[in-house]
Amino acid sequence: MTSKNSRRNLIWGAVVLGVLLLGANFAAAQTPSPALLVLEKSDSMLAIVDPATLQIVARVPAGPDPHEIVASSDGKLAYISNYGGADSALNTIAVIDLVARKALPPINLGALRSTHGLAFAGGKLYFTAETNKVIGRYDPATQSVDWVLGTGQDRTHMVAVSESLDRIFTSNVSSGTISIIEENAVAAGSGPRKTWRVTNIAAGHGTEGFDVSPDGKEIWAASAQDATVTIIDVTSKRATQTLPISVRGANRLKFTPDGTRVLISGLGGGAGSNLVVLEAATLKEVKKFDLGGGAAGIVMVPDGSRAYVAVSGKDKVAVVDLKSMEVSGSVSTGKQPDGLAWVQGKK
Repeated sequence: MTSKNSRRNLIWGAVVLGVLLLGANFAAAQTPSPALLVLEKSDSMLAIVDPATLQIVARVPAGPDPHEIVASSDGKLAYISNYGGADSALNTIAVIDLVARKALPPINLGALRSTHGLAFAGGKLYFTAETNKVIGRYDPATQSVDWVLGTGQDRTHMVAVSESLDRIFTSNVSSGTISIIEENAVAAGSGPRKTWRVTNIAAGHGTEGFDVSPDGKEIWAASAQDATVTIIDVTSKRATQTLPISVRGANRLKFTPDGTRVLISGLGGGAGSNLVVLEAATLKEVKKFDLGGGAAGIVMVPDGSRAYVAVSGKDKVAVVDLKSMEVSGSVSTGKQPDGLAWVQGKK
């Protein structure tokens, strides 16, 4: 027969084991900080990746046809555009709780359809709606769209917002233009009234991926159909140069955080380069990479030491060391990874 002390020890041992297992499960259930977010487009899932191990720690439903993703400034929420194409009836932006790692009710945009590009600035979410040829802004505090502006361009696709919030930039794929949208105060009967001025600059056929230099002086825009990059002076709103690139189907372009280099990825199939790195000052090619398949989303860590590139054609995300200019690892993902985001998290 088991003594009282033995039974007591067994009970306490079970309690301690349960607490340890609970703690281990709780620790395992935490979203890593920082974290890499990967949209698995054909699986309609969001993969949360631990950059330290390059392992997927969780998957969350991302809504229909997820394309682009952005995180809130505090790193607690992720927003995902549900695209479906320029003539799609899709009118939602998926919302993910990154702390609880679960999908929240999506944002219903009503008559605004085919959302694609996303940017989070000034505590609000900016988005494009291709079907309507507009950009819009969603306020999480009021849970409403509080501003919409038409571009008059076909397939308004990607969007970027200046830190001062007084300039917005879009790429317009079918029109082959970049829009610079500036805040403009005009006289009215009751005093100055805020309005917006839209300037559209030709930038090559199929202009899609673009970025604004960290100093805010230039826009670099990649043309998927022309295999070129157009450089636009923000102040004069004029294209100053167009240069050829060795990437077919270029669809994403990103400056390094220090502005010295530019990464351009392309979805062009077959052998050849899927990613090219240019020197911003000299416009010279630093290196090109064959990642094994068409490439899409690009995101860089804040210190500029490495970049993550979605290799959509091979169901992986490549890790590119920007100091050695070599591929240093990869993340195996679900089908057709595309949009990427980096979440630093708040302490």
